[in-house]
Amino acid sequence: MGFMRDVEIVWDDLLEAFDNPDEGIMYFLDRETGEIFAVPADYEDEEFWRDLEASGERFIHIPGFDYDQERLLLHEFIRGVENEALKRMLERAFEGKKPFGKLDEILSFYPDEFDRFMAMKEEIISERIRRWLEEHDLFGAEEEF
Repeated sequence: MGFMRDVEIVWDDLLEAFDNPDEGIMYFLDRETGEIFAVPADYEDEEFWRDLEASGERFIHIPGFDYDQERLLLHEFIRGVENEALKRMLERAFEGKKPFGKLDEILSFYPDEFDRFMAMKEEIISERIRRWLEEHDLFGAEEEF
């Protein structure tokens, strides 16, 4: 492990980058300034990519959406739903059966459950970000965001 860097990073921008499901967009963190920026994955400026690579460890690619983790979150969330009718709808949506729609659409009719789901999701992503920041020597595990 190297030395810890103390840079100011906008937490909401980092959350957005980690929760990005679009594989066509790549996010990077500038270790010196804390800036987060997005680049199309198919960006055709070879000089940009050479400069990025030549910068050494200054720019770190931010990992995007983790589908496996999302499925585990959904499974855990559905297990905690007490309303049996809602639970069945969510299980069908989770299994991909068409007539019941997407989870977000279903939960839009159950605001308390939607809030619970979003809180769980943010906590899981936040923990993933904390580990990532620590792995890249940006913040210690004891620091709060």
